Amino acid sequence: MASYKEPSFQERTALAQQARAKALAKLAAKPAPDPAEVAKRQAAAAAREQAAAEKRAAAKAAQAQAKADKLAAAAAPPEPTGPTEAELKAARDERYAARKKRKG
Repeated sequence: MASYKEPSFQERTALAQQARAKALAKLAAKPAPDPAEVAKRQAAAAAREQAAAEKRAAAKAAQAQAKADKLAAAAAPPEPTGPTEAELKAARDERYAARKKRKG
């Protein structure tokens, strides 16, 4: 049985050159892309980009609207939750009148 022989530098470069030539031959044998197919792919890519741009614009508009709504809500005075000033005065007057009636 023969022992393993380390390939020399010249042998390694020759093998690399052969592999390079084989890859170039394979690439040269490949047919050119069909112009109609290329145009179709470019149109599809442009449509995808347009849809993505519209989606980004809609999201940006929604974000701006949400920010504007938040600012408007912060600037508006809060809704009163309890009785109004007039109701409070009326209740106070009733208590005063009841107290005055009890005393005499």
